[in-house]
Amino acid sequence: MGKPTSVQHQTRSPWADYQSVDLMLCDINGVLRGKRIQVSALEKALRDGISLPASVFALDITGQTVEETGLGLAQGDTDRTCRLLPHTLAPVPWHKTPSGQVLMTMEELDGTPFFADPRHVLQKVLKRLEDKGLYPCVAVELEFYLVDQHEGPDGLPQPPILPGTDERMHDTQVYSLDDLDSWEDFLVRVAEVCAVQRIPADNAVAEYAPGQFEINLAHQNSALDACDQAILLKRAIKAIAIKEGMYATFMAKPYNGQAGSGMHIHVSLLDKDGNNLFADNHELLRQAIAGTCSMLPESMALFAPNANSYRRLQPHMYVPLHASWGFDNRTVALRIPSGDKSNTRLEHRVAGADANPYLVTAAILAAIDHGISEQLRPPAPIQADANKLDLALLPYRWQDALDRFAQSHRLSQYLGKEFHRAYLINKRHELAEFDQHVTPLEYQWYQHLV
Repeated sequence: MGKPTSVQHQTRSPWADYQSVDLMLCDINGVLRGKRIQVSALEKALRDGISLPASVFALDITGQTVEETGLGLAQGDTDRTCRLLPHTLAPVPWHKTPSGQVLMTMEELDGTPFFADPRHVLQKVLKRLEDKGLYPCVAVELEFYLVDQHEGPDGLPQPPILPGTDERMHDTQVYSLDDLDSWEDFLVRVAEVCAVQRIPADNAVAEYAPGQFEINLAHQNSALDACDQAILLKRAIKAIAIKEGMYATFMAKPYNGQAGSGMHIHVSLLDKDGNNLFADNHELLRQAIAGTCSMLPESMALFAPNANSYRRLQPHMYVPLHASWGFDNRTVALRIPSGDKSNTRLEHRVAGADANPYLVTAAILAAIDHGISEQLRPPAPIQADANKLDLALLPYRWQDALDRFAQSHRLSQYLGKEFHRAYLINKRHELAEFDQHVTPLEYQWYQHLV
C-alpha cells in the first residue's frame, strides 16, 4: 500500500499516540479523582461516559466517605454517569509513556446534572446571570509554595535548596527577578506544559515568602473554562515540581510567620456582543460590589474550606479580613484595579489557594447576581489600610464560618439546597475530626507543665 494521503493525516485521532488517558473529576475539595484507561477504551468512554459512585462527592479531605451526606452506603453506593469534556483532552508530558488527560462531569442516570458536582453548581449560577443577558469574564490567579521533599529537623516543611547551590531559600523578595532566574528551569517547564495543554498561563511572579510564587491565567469569556484551567494548572505545577525534586503546595498557610497563598478571582460582566458592561455602567458595577460585600460572610466556608485556611486569615499578611472594597487597594476584599477603562473589573481577594475554584467562582457570581437583582448600594470605598479601621470582621474561625454558611438561605438557593446541605455536613464532619486530633504544639505546651 502507498503512503497515507494528507486527508488521512488530517482525520487521524488526536489521541492516537497515547497509551493511556486519565479521566478526571473534581470533587468538592478541588481534588481530582477518576480512572486511568487504555486509549483503546477512549472512544467508548467519549460516547457512553463512564461510571463512578456518587459518593466521590461525599469524600472529605482525607478521602473518607462522609456517610451522613446520604451519598454513600445509604443509597447502596450507587454509580452515576460521568461525561467526558472532549475540549479538555490534552497530553500529559510528565508521564513516562505517551498519555493524555480529560476532565469529566457527573450526571444523573436520566442525563440531568448531578447536584453535588461543583462544575454543575457553577453552571447553575451562570444560568441566572445569562438569563439576564450577563456573561461573566473570569481570570484566576494562584499562589503556591515550592517546598523541599525532605522535612526539616523539626519535622515541618522547609523551603527548597536554590538550584545550582547548597543554599536554602530564606529571603522574602517580592517581585524578585533573581528568584525567577533561580527557578527558571521549573518555570520554563511549567510554561511548556501549559502551552501543550492549552492552559493560558500568563506570567509568573515571586511572592512574599521564600519559595512562594504566583501564576496568573488569562481571562476567559467562559467562567467554566477559567475554572477548568485553574484545576489543570494546579495539577501541572504539582507534577512538574515532583519531577524537579520538590513539592508544590497550595496550602493556604504552610509556614508560621509567612504569607499565606491566595486565589484571586477577577470578574467583569459582558453583554452578548462581548462588551464589558462594567466599563460604562457604573451603577451595575456598584450593585455587583454591594452584592459581593453583602454575601462575603456567609460564603467564607467556601473561600476558606479547610482547617489550615483560617491560619491565613491574619492581619498585615495581605489578606482581607473585612467585607470592604476600594479602588486599587490591596488591603480590601474587593479591589477595583486601575488601568484601561475597557478592562474595568472586580478582583475578589478573599479565597485561599486551597479552595475549589468552581465553588469560589459560583459564590462570587451568586453574590454579584444578588446585588444586581436587588439593586443594592455598596458601602463607601476604603482609601486607607482597611486593617487599621474599625470594621466588622469576616468569620475567621472555621466553626463561625460554617455556622454562617448554614444560616444562608440566599446562598443555598443559588448553589442548590441539596448541595448546600451535603457540603455543610461534609465540612462539619471534617471539623469534628480535626478537633479531636492532639497536635504537636499541645505536647510542647502542656505535656510536662500541667
